Amino acid sequence: MKPRTFWTVAVLAILLAWPAQGAAPTLPKFEPDPYWPKPLPNNWILGQVSGVAVDSHDHVWVIQRPRTVDEYDNYLRDGKADCCTPAPAVLEFDQAGNLMQAWGGPGQGYDWPDTEHGIFVDQKDNVWVTGNGAKDTNILKFSSSGKFLLQIGKHGKTGGSNDTENVNQAAGIAVYAPSNEVFVADGYGNRRVIVFDADTGAYKRHWGAYGNKPDDSAPLTRVYEGPGPAQFHTVHGIAISNDGIVYVGDRVNNRIQSFRIDGTFLKEVFIERKTSAPFGTGFGAAFSRDKEQRFFYVPDGSNKKVQIVERKNMEVVGFFGGHGGHGVGEFSHIHSIATDSKGNIYLGEVDTGRRVYRWTYRGMAAQ
Repeated sequence: MKPRTFWTVAVLAILLAWPAQGAAPTLPKFEPDPYWPKPLPNNWILGQVSGVAVDSHDHVWVIQRPRTVDEYDNYLRDGKADCCTPAPAVLEFDQAGNLMQAWGGPGQGYDWPDTEHGIFVDQKDNVWVTGNGAKDTNILKFSSSGKFLLQIGKHGKTGGSNDTENVNQAAGIAVYAPSNEVFVADGYGNRRVIVFDADTGAYKRHWGAYGNKPDDSAPLTRVYEGPGPAQFHTVHGIAISNDGIVYVGDRVNNRIQSFRIDGTFLKEVFIERKTSAPFGTGFGAAFSRDKEQRFFYVPDGSNKKVQIVERKNMEVVGFFGGHGGHGVGEFSHIHSIATDSKGNIYLGEVDTGRRVYRWTYRGMAAQ
């Protein structure tokens, strides 16, 4: 190739690869799947779906609140009609939406939550459960078939946000396989992240917002501009990326904060910060399934959206949803989120939503 021809081709290649000025960003796209999951057997019906998780086999796990099924949907129990009756608290679905098994509830040797909240399935297929009832000051670990394995904390006992033995109305939960540690968003009653050994339940460490020591006496005043509050306000969701960064949903403070595994603060991003609705916006996080996990997704129950955040810059770059309601493609009160290996998103709804559903990943497209 002649030198002039070589440089012409090289320059042309660079120009073709260079994004046009003002080009729209390329973001993941999703569409709702109205056929997932399939109808439940046994005339079962869901109550509030407080937690959702995806295991290493791409099975979807749900924790729901059977006690929130009211009298109008509980006629079968009383013999008044053919439908319905509450499903068990923990349900496992395959990718096609078939129910694989269901279990959960009070039993011997452990204290089941008064109000079910979070769920996580670790690398060993163990199922972790949290509760946010007034006396839910413990977390539980079960085998995938529902065999009780471990309880951390004593039901009804708490010493506040610097208690190293008990939680207090814990919300989200995640296990980090490389260190074999369980991270808890502790949460409704406390104002911290706390970490335990995933096998023994031994206390490891805890921290508050910005890595500060938690302070329960700090005011819960919401701040909509300027520096963020120095303490958490409803530590709700927690997720750990493949590169070992912990993302914490500080829900009522309308933000997600990121930390190293040891609790060192890294960055934060505010989610629709001007939102003054009482539930806030920073419900939690789940990652895109590309190798770099370029994005994470935040269920924003107040604004009826799933916010898309670019992980590197901790910047909100888009969203989907934004329509309230109970129909296909509408959000009632999204509360929990998980993603599978194909990039699909699963959402759980509480309050009057009472459902779990899938938004199917449709690739990358200009926003």
